[in-house]
Amino acid sequence: MEQLRKKIKTDGSVLSSSILKVDAFLNHQIDPQLMNNIGLEFAKEFSESGVTKIVTIESSGIAPAVMAGLHLHVPVVFARKQKSLTLVNDLITASVYSFTKKESNEISVSRKFLNDNDTVLIIDDFLANGQAALGLEEIVSKTKASIAGFGIVIEKGFQDGGRLLREKGYRVESLAVIHSLENGSVEFENAEERKAERIR
Repeated sequence: MEQLRKKIKTDGSVLSSSILKVDAFLNHQIDPQLMNNIGLEFAKEFSESGVTKIVTIESSGIAPAVMAGLHLHVPVVFARKQKSLTLVNDLITASVYSFTKKESNEISVSRKFLNDNDTVLIIDDFLANGQAALGLEEIVSKTKASIAGFGIVIEKGFQDGGRLLREKGYRVESLAVIHSLENGSVEFENAEERKAERIR
């Protein structure tokens, strides 16, 4: 997605060879027009997949997921990281390890919002080591719902998350795939070459 790649180049900050800061438009301050276009892109990619629900994780996945839900005309369910006084019964949970924070969190979704008749699109802002995505996969699988695929805003192609999901047979559509963050510069993978490689 060219608009997203340009935004990463102009407003993103490379903090290290593995960390990209995008709080100017994605996970602190949010660019609504960009989020709308991201949602539209996900809706186009999965329009023929029979999606009935979108599942994401709080909080950075919510904005792109809501925009995708708007264009696909389906509800959005987000997994909570924090305990809630009003969300205590009949929860589906999974443990997610954060490499950034170096800690595990239990995420949860109320069982009443997902069932075996659902076809779920999982959306998240970043795909790096894949722990959040795998945690969401675990939650959805426990409901026996089917998974249409994963919509990722930014994938770090040099880390293992995308490979792990694709090796499990899932469709993963990433709008921007980063090849490298070396020397303080963002280098993207060529989307067409990546698709051709998958087809081979």
